[in-house]
Amino acid sequence: MVERVEITEAATAMLERLKRQHGPLLFHQSGGCCDGSAPMCFPVGDFRVGPQDVHLGSIAGCDFFIGAAQFAYWEHTQLLIDVVPGRGAGFSVEAPEGVRFLTRSRVFTDDEVAELAAAGPPRRAA
Repeated sequence: MVERVEITEAATAMLERLKRQHGPLLFHQSGGCCDGSAPMCFPVGDFRVGPQDVHLGSIAGCDFFIGAAQFAYWEHTQLLIDVVPGRGAGFSVEAPEGVRFLTRSRVFTDDEVAELAAAGPPRRAA
């Protein structure tokens, strides 16, 4: 089964380091301007996902959610979470490390779209 979200080796290494510092983490990709469209990483419990948030999957042991409006735009793309030097959003746990998580994407193939459609829509957050 094709995954809706994946993570690079570099981002996985950073995420493992952050989990040792902060405990269990989750990602949320929202819509919006500026850093609001960046993947944000939070300690579990510090950010509340709601019923409008779509669970895309899990990367490196961390649940990944996306806002419903953003999912409507990106449902035909696979997200790839990477990490790059620079400052991102101040609320995301990687910010003090001098790096930021970044979303790259690619359009699903026709076969992948059919596979995802057959599996049904992703679940919503509780």
